[in-house]
Amino acid sequence: MKKIAIVYWSGTGNTRAMAEALAGGVKDAGAEAVLVETSQAKPDEVLAADAIALGCPAMGAEVLEETDVEPFVADLCAKGVSGKALALFGSYDWGDGQWMRDWEERMKTAGGSLVAPGLTVHLEPDAVGLGACADLGKKLAAG
Repeated sequence: MKKIAIVYWSGTGNTRAMAEALAGGVKDAGAEAVLVETSQAKPDEVLAADAIALGCPAMGAEVLEETDVEPFVADLCAKGVSGKALALFGSYDWGDGQWMRDWEERMKTAGGSLVAPGLTVHLEPDAVGLGACADLGKKLAAG
């Protein structure tokens, strides 16, 4: 059975809801979903999974959360995501999604293989947004 690590940070609960929906899609596809908050995630354990989903809302001037997520992503990239199937997701309130485009480019530069463009949801995810998260989970599990 494939093991999919879903690592996320959520300040308001929106990205957490997205992570939970993504985990549901992973399970529906017959894979194991390991859901963990960034502050509790260990890069070596995450990299041992068959695929990885990373979630973070846009923060500040459209950047990743700087206390937990940024150091985790830097460590993950340094340890090696080359060839690893990845999915990125997060919610936002302002801007145009630049944080996600920057994050996608960073993961590609580190050698990661994105299974789909980064999934963004404006504010609180509705049924359509949660459905897109579940679909992304299925795609990640199948990839």
